[in-house]
Amino acid sequence: MPDRDTLIAMLPEHCLLAGIVVLILLEVFGVRRVWPTWIAIVVTCVASVLAFWLSSMQEVWQLFDGQLVMNAGVLQAKGAVLALAVPVLLMSKSEFSDGEFSLLLLSSLYGLSIAVSSQNFLPLFLGLELASLPVYALVLLAYRRPQSAEAAFKYLVLSGAATATMLMGVSLLYGASGSMSTGTFASAMQGGAGYAQAAAILVFVALFLKAAVVPFHAWAPDAYEGASVPVAAYMSTLMKGVVLLVAVTLVASEPVTGALADLLYVLPLVSIVWGNLAAIRQNSFRRMIAYSSIAHAGYLFYAIPGSPSARSGAVLFYVVTYAAANLLAFAVLPRHERDEKRDDLENLRGLYRRDPVAAVLIAIAMLSLAGLPPLPGFVAKFYIFRNLIAAGQTTYAVLGLLGSYLGIYFYLRVIVRMFMAEREVAANEPLWAEQRADGMSQAAGWLCLAVILVLTLVPGWFIARL
Repeated sequence: MPDRDTLIAMLPEHCLLAGIVVLILLEVFGVRRVWPTWIAIVVTCVASVLAFWLSSMQEVWQLFDGQLVMNAGVLQAKGAVLALAVPVLLMSKSEFSDGEFSLLLLSSLYGLSIAVSSQNFLPLFLGLELASLPVYALVLLAYRRPQSAEAAFKYLVLSGAATATMLMGVSLLYGASGSMSTGTFASAMQGGAGYAQAAAILVFVALFLKAAVVPFHAWAPDAYEGASVPVAAYMSTLMKGVVLLVAVTLVASEPVTGALADLLYVLPLVSIVWGNLAAIRQNSFRRMIAYSSIAHAGYLFYAIPGSPSARSGAVLFYVVTYAAANLLAFAVLPRHERDEKRDDLENLRGLYRRDPVAAVLIAIAMLSLAGLPPLPGFVAKFYIFRNLIAAGQTTYAVLGLLGSYLGIYFYLRVIVRMFMAEREVAANEPLWAEQRADGMSQAAGWLCLAVILVLTLVPGWFIARL
């Protein structure tokens, strides 16, 4: 029987697990049309509230001989991730009529919760894989274009490569230290045997693959484009964010030195530059967001070699800010009977005249992603670069800042098309083919806007509690 501490500290996970069981029972008994999405939303909201409530206790729970650790920072990160999953579920209501999406998403969230809490490579590996495996199916679920199968296959193969790379790194770390604790990673990172340092690099290469950092990024544009909008939103925000939270857990509060530090300076910088340059050429909204997410992965990984004292706070603030803006853009994106048309940036021409509210909300999301003040994207980037300068890496901070300017062009291009261009309608394309986002998706957009407004008005209040 689990002890009292385990029952209390893992209340969010228990809540998610109960939701998964209920959804499976609904599938078994054929109740599929109304309840699954609402059950998943309620379960996720309750799990998020429980995580924040536990974090307010300022307790530290070490579970299963220290393999899982629940402290205020971990629980806050978990609560934020679960809260940001609610808009994804709201967006899915009109796209997925059955309960498979909700069941798979809750399963993935359960894996993310375990991964964030892990202080041992065994639950860390299991958590990441449990988070990833349902997403392979989600990419194909209710697919609307032929290339979805190819996208899911690429994601499966390259995620498998990431898994194998991580296992190789973990096995070398175990051989060097005789322990599966994530604390061995910080020791290997600081020095020691050559194969221990190689192990640390292999583990981070696996995280680079999962986060789509250049040159391990090739799967992301195809996977995002082939997936449905809610799935693309989930992959580009929460999956990427949790990988960075795991990276923060691995390096703990130690300064990053040696070959790993060089890797963490160069590859994020290349990702920032290449992601922004490649996004300029895209005519597909989801492919543009995919390359944008590659650039944002660079910003996030820049926090790892930054000042150790503010590393976790910088990553969590950036993840919340980036996810809220990204989800807002996806939530209010106009619907279209043809998925390719919905994804076409040309379809956004003159959107302000057809749906001014959607155009304004997408513009806010684009400006925040571009990092323009006073929106929270600016504060998030400032926080990252300030920590990098505090760690003595002014050159890389300046180069990263210059690279971020490249992204302003394609974000503003979307705004220009919505507000300053006229839509040209083909003779065989009726205007009714385009529809406004449904009510649930609009509700998701308003929730994300509320988060953005709070972070815009009182960013210091949020940062002080990280």
